[in-house]
Amino acid sequence: MRLYHSSFWAYLFSFLFFLLVGCTPPQATQSMMGVVVSADEQSVNVQVPAGSTVQQALDKAGLALGTLDRVEPPSYTLLTNGATIRVIRVEEEFTVEQEIIPFERKILQTESLPDQEKLLAQSGENGLQEITYRHVFEDGVEVSKRSVKYVVVKEAVPEVVMVGIQTPFTQVSIPGRLIYLLGGNAWMMEQTTANRRPLINSGDLDGRVFELSSDGNLLLFTRNSADEEEINTLWAAEITEDPLELIDLGVSNIIHFADWLPGSNSKIVFSTVEPRSTAPGWQANNDLYALSFSPTGWVSNWQEKPVLEPNSGGVYGWWGMDFVWSPDGEQLAYARPDSIGVLDFNDGVLTPTLEIAPLQTGGDWAWIPGVSWDPYGNLLYTVNHEPPEDSQQFDVTVIPLTGGTPLNITPQAGMFAYPITSPFQSQSSSEDTFQVAFLQAVFPSQSDTSRYRLMVMDRDGSNQRSLFPAQGEPGLEPQQVVWSPEAVKEEGGLALAVIYQGDLWLVNAQSGQAQQITGDGLTSRIAWKIVQ
Repeated sequence: MRLYHSSFWAYLFSFLFFLLVGCTPPQATQSMMGVVVSADEQSVNVQVPAGSTVQQALDKAGLALGTLDRVEPPSYTLLTNGATIRVIRVEEEFTVEQEIIPFERKILQTESLPDQEKLLAQSGENGLQEITYRHVFEDGVEVSKRSVKYVVVKEAVPEVVMVGIQTPFTQVSIPGRLIYLLGGNAWMMEQTTANRRPLINSGDLDGRVFELSSDGNLLLFTRNSADEEEINTLWAAEITEDPLELIDLGVSNIIHFADWLPGSNSKIVFSTVEPRSTAPGWQANNDLYALSFSPTGWVSNWQEKPVLEPNSGGVYGWWGMDFVWSPDGEQLAYARPDSIGVLDFNDGVLTPTLEIAPLQTGGDWAWIPGVSWDPYGNLLYTVNHEPPEDSQQFDVTVIPLTGGTPLNITPQAGMFAYPITSPFQSQSSSEDTFQVAFLQAVFPSQSDTSRYRLMVMDRDGSNQRSLFPAQGEPGLEPQQVVWSPEAVKEEGGLALAVIYQGDLWLVNAQSGQAQQITGDGLTSRIAWKIVQ
């Protein structure tokens, strides 16, 4: 019995063991597959579980992708056994190359030259631009090159050749010498408008300064500077010399004012600015200096003692101020955005005579009123801006310097009226008198963009007459017109030189008769003096 009992339990335990073993599920081994990963000129075999993606294979191989790198096939692709993965290393590089900008050649017809005669008015200069390229490299091999940025370092200057044509305009006798700026070159007419010749053919006169000496024998002018850190340079030329010699005065950055000392042909005064990369391109110094020079090229040390020390220049002083000589050469009228006044040339003291409301232009420019002395040196004619700062009320105003208050004599003339007094005119009475020319805005409430008409009036503002252009014709661009220094022979009376649609016109102030003098469309400045 005992033996039987032991065998029973042994059998039972054996049965239960095999039963339990039979109930345990079979353990399957996960299958693996091999793939080849090619990168950086090497290939490696990697074992990954079936169903893995390209990214998982890269992770297994310990390969990281750069920002621009790409992989074939894409990283989300499911792999099969024996697949090949290619990692393509992508790099980019930026280079800057300089490229020449060829200059253009322009041919302009002009009646200022004899028929078919040619004149090189402006030498052409190639420009220069910098081009930024993006280079793309795949595994060290360049696969693309594309331009992504252009920067013009230097603008091309066109070559300008002037070709003479037969003049279509009737010649007019003129007193003295009339100098005009034509396409960056200085030209002169003398005795008649048919007697004209080029004075300076460099093609780089910028017109900022263009003034004849009192005797009409020397020209003061500014030229564009080749130095990128300069705006322009100041020069003089004795126009009676043949060949004409240019005198470098060693002065740069003149925007608003430079002129001859009245009665002198060897001394000038000028005001300077500092160039700026931001609009308008300068910061005014609001200074004034005097300089003496000789035809041999000697120039005085003008920086030692300024006539007017650099200063802030009042409201909107960054724009600058302008000056005009009194008839006796003892004082200078000054104009700046907030006032009109007088500067004593000997002591450098500024005396305001009219406070004006500075115009709020809303742009990168400031408004300065034109100002002119009467021939006696007792009155200043200018433009007064009525407050508030954004108003469009601009009146021609006369300022007595010997007592009395300023008087508005022409309301709503416009901001660019530029009143200018004539030389003395003899009357039947013993007293000499004068007239005042000014520009009248066609649309006074929009005088900053309006065109203008040439007007004349008596010194007290009476007898106003419209001279030019005729009614119905387009108006004048804002400008400072120039009186003839003496009466014109053919019709008598003084004439006014104006620029209309880029051409020089003479308008008789007495009859209103207008005569076109040039037809190039390139005239921009005028100077007119009697030769002494």
